[in-house]
Amino acid sequence: MSSMTIRVLIADDQPMLRAAFRMILGSQPDIEVVAETADGAAAVEEARRLRPDVCLVDIRMPKLDGLEVTRQLAGPGVPDPMNVLIATTFDLDEYVYTALRNGACGFLLKDGAPGLLTEAVRAAATGNSLISPSITVRLLSHMAPSRERPAEPPARGAAGASAGAGGGPVRPAEPLTQRERDVVRLVARGRTNEEAAAELYVTLSTVKTHLANVQRKLAARNRVEIAAWAWETGLCGGGGPA
Repeated sequence: MSSMTIRVLIADDQPMLRAAFRMILGSQPDIEVVAETADGAAAVEEARRLRPDVCLVDIRMPKLDGLEVTRQLAGPGVPDPMNVLIATTFDLDEYVYTALRNGACGFLLKDGAPGLLTEAVRAAATGNSLISPSITVRLLSHMAPSRERPAEPPARGAAGASAGAGGGPVRPAEPLTQRERDVVRLVARGRTNEEAAAELYVTLSTVKTHLANVQRKLAARNRVEIAAWAWETGLCGGGGPA
């Protein structure tokens, strides 16, 4: 994407936030805001018409909320899913779990640094995922098994690698190797591919190969689903690289 312009749709019901996002993204030479919408129904319509590289979507919007927008644009069964990046005000927003399962490729806080917004958009456009570093572990760790907390019922419409039959985590088509599990732990804790390679003393291409194998085994659509699966299965509960 370095030699191409990343086309972005912004969907948020707050005019000031839309303006702020447009200003930040529009200041980048490789990013172009092609549309703005104030409600979810318009977001779906415009996204399908324009086919942007990234849809930056708020969770709480009139007509259709961000969860339904995400499902319609990137959810299970969508023949040509788009890259949906969720922007949220709350770092423990319970709706984010469903958004990730509905196909969102990542999310970030609205009050985060401008650089994080542009980084997240670029990551989404290239097929990668980014979650605000300050909340990665806190958010996904709420998916971890807990003796004190009963299991949450599966969200309506939820699907993907993190949810299997009966709402539990899926079982891999093949067992993960120890090195694949090490890579998954690091990804689930918010490490980039480069950081994982450095911590495991392997090459970047080796990390990418392991992630591709894990994605195939879990039938995951992106690294966020891999991370969610790791927390839900307790893989991040201890041991291995921290």
